[in-house]
Amino acid sequence: MWSSDRRALLALLPLALAGCGFELRRIPALPFRSVALTGFAPRSPFAAELRDNLEKTVRVVDAPAQAEVVLQALAERREKSVVASTAAAQVREFQLRLSFRFRVETPAGHELIAPVELQLQNDLSYAENFALAKQQEEDELFRQMQTDAVMQVMRRLASIQR
Repeated sequence: MWSSDRRALLALLPLALAGCGFELRRIPALPFRSVALTGFAPRSPFAAELRDNLEKTVRVVDAPAQAEVVLQALAERREKSVVASTAAAQVREFQLRLSFRFRVETPAGHELIAPVELQLQNDLSYAENFALAKQQEEDELFRQMQTDAVMQVMRRLASIQR
């Protein structure tokens, strides 16, 4: 059974968090109403997540001529390399890297954001005994890095000065 003191403390918790400046991370407001995404590979998971986030605040169009802003993907890579192995050549650690290079311009070709490359990396320990679990962990780490990169792109889009 909860005492009345505990209930009062739990009721005050949201007020205390709001008073300290705590705020959930949210998608930033963008200084344009429509955007076109170009240069992405077909069925790119990065493009899909970026589109989902953009559609929460602006209209995503297919034709660059109909957009106020054109985000052009220049390169999108996922890499996995061995960084540690045993004397018997068994892999012990991988490094996962995600890089995304892009630029933003108007349909007329005026550059709003010069080409920029985002690079994220994460280390993944490995054991052959847990290969399936490690594959799932690798997939999850790539998803987290992708989400982080998408949010970095969103923040850069929010900083565009028109």
